[in-house]
Amino acid sequence: MITGMDSHMTTGVDEGLAARWAGWHAKREERLRQPHGWLSLTGLHWLSAEPRGFPGMPGTWRVREGSAEVTATEADGLIVRGRVLSGTDSVHVPDDDTITFAAFGDVGVEVIVRSGRYGIRVRDPHSALRMGFTGVPTFPVNADWVIDARLDRYPAPLDMEIDTAQEDLTGVESAVGVLRFSAGGQEHALVAFADNDGVTVVFTDATSGVSTAPWRALWAEVAPDEDIVRLDFNRAVNLPSAFSEYGTCPKPPAGNALSIAVEAGEQRPLG
Repeated sequence: MITGMDSHMTTGVDEGLAARWAGWHAKREERLRQPHGWLSLTGLHWLSAEPRGFPGMPGTWRVREGSAEVTATEADGLIVRGRVLSGTDSVHVPDDDTITFAAFGDVGVEVIVRSGRYGIRVRDPHSALRMGFTGVPTFPVNADWVIDARLDRYPAPLDMEIDTAQEDLTGVESAVGVLRFSAGGQEHALVAFADNDGVTVVFTDATSGVSTAPWRALWAEVAPDEDIVRLDFNRAVNLPSAFSEYGTCPKPPAGNALSIAVEAGEQRPLG
């Protein structure tokens, strides 16, 4: 374990660490394999005020009066609120939220709002990506990549505008502070975003786009009154956009680029 300085590095694999990681990784892949998980995404369509149909999608969709609206006939077989829709229905979604709204057959349709824009995203359990999934390749578990970082908190959370996996879309994340740590003989700093009972860092490193995805994310638990955060880079994961072109995942903020090669965690997805 690295405890903030290279002089505290250990070598080899800690058996307890490896066992805990194996259980975590199995659950991670199980979530990816779920019928309507991230591997099931087959479409992302942005809506406008003009009613439009989309390939393979029943009904016509538009934005009207701050809601997503769909019109369909009984023959379309679109199920909304537990019944086959014959006419028009709508749903309001808060910004940066997602609501599962409709289905046809075993295909789910969710309505999303990103940066004030309404879209519909399709989840098909029979997607080629899900059906061909054989797991996520990873680096060997290594205790050297468990690092204690210091969280320098901002006086108040800072809303930060960032780019996303969709070129024409930006997002806003709540940054709580900067994580500072030592690794590879260098000092590093990563902006951390609030995420439930912890923080998430979205970062690149020298492996990005080579053996790993263009960027990855790492979640870490942190108590409200604590300033030491344990970063286990063995649990660095690919965001949904690494698997699918239909993800709206945040890119790393400026500066979240590690100059060293983080050979830990998930590698580039197969296929």
